Amino acid sequence: MKKEISIIIAVAIVTIFVVVINFEQSETIEVEDTLGKELRPVEEITPEIQEKIDEIEKINLENEYTPKEREWITSGPFQIDRSEYVLGEKIFLRIGGLDYYEKGQAVFLKPKNSTHYEVYLSIPFDGADKPAFNYYLQPQLSATRGYCTVDEFIGDWRVVFRGTDYPNLEFKIKEEILPGDEESYQPVC
Repeated sequence: MKKEISIIIAVAIVTIFVVVINFEQSETIEVEDTLGKELRPVEEITPEIQEKIDEIEKINLENEYTPKEREWITSGPFQIDRSEYVLGEKIFLRIGGLDYYEKGQAVFLKPKNSTHYEVYLSIPFDGADKPAFNYYLQPQLSATRGYCTVDEFIGDWRVVFRGTDYPNLEFKIKEEILPGDEESYQPVC
């Protein structure tokens, strides 16, 4: 009986040992040794590579863009952040400190021709409801609204504050397009 128990224990130990070794081997994952295989700079730049580098640098210099500093042009509680924008830049309207009784519309007028304007966007305001808020505006081409080309937006714009006696704000949109936004300003009509 002792002999049988000893044999059973020995078989059990051997079985456990085999299972543990097999388990450890199945959990082992081979990993490729990548040390020393990282990309290294090319020692010699060929004329073709140098030409491509020069071309990329030229394009980067042409597309270099720095937005104009914020100026905060003010009329009463209304402010816009700049006097000049390029196509693709957002126009930031900040309204702060409306009196309780002040109610009306901030109307963005775009140039129609050299003497007339047309309404592009009207933003209602009511000091009793909300005395301060911000609004971003980005003129965009739209076939349904009849804004087919960038020419619709170029020129001197005005912001008129209907329902108040505050003076108009004026800003200009230049013919330049924000780098990276060129496709947004392809003719749509």
